[in-house]
Amino acid sequence: MALLEEKLQALLQQWQPPQLRNISSIKGIGKRASAMLIIFTQGFRFTNNHRQLISFAGLSPTEYSSGSSIHGKSRIYKKGGKNLRDVLYMCAMNAIKTNIACKTLYERLRNKGKSGKLALIAVCNKLLKQVFAVVKNNTIYQPNYCSVKP
Repeated sequence: MALLEEKLQALLQQWQPPQLRNISSIKGIGKRASAMLIIFTQGFRFTNNHRQLISFAGLSPTEYSSGSSIHGKSRIYKKGGKNLRDVLYMCAMNAIKTNIACKTLYERLRNKGKSGKLALIAVCNKLLKQVFAVVKNNTIYQPNYCSVKP
């Protein structure tokens, strides 16, 4: 298994070295998650915004409604990649300990009374937004980056 993972990392290093470096620089995203994101999105060739990436992973919120009535709470839309969603969930559990932005988001949601799972899914979405930002801008992750709008 370790030999396969090393071979996969070597192939990714040949195919998409900047993306692998940039995605791996995000605290909470490991080697397996970076590889899965690059492979499942085909090097982000067809991903135009972070919402597409979140929907692709099956983490976009949706509500079940019939006519004018809404039944139950909103849930995540689980039509995306289950394997990617599972890995991102574990990354989110790591990110609430190591990634400052994810930790503050998780604590803010928990303090507002939201459930732990809901807060972790929000952290997964935050991680995907960070991944899309570093891929789009072709930079490594900077935890204190602040975009200035003119």
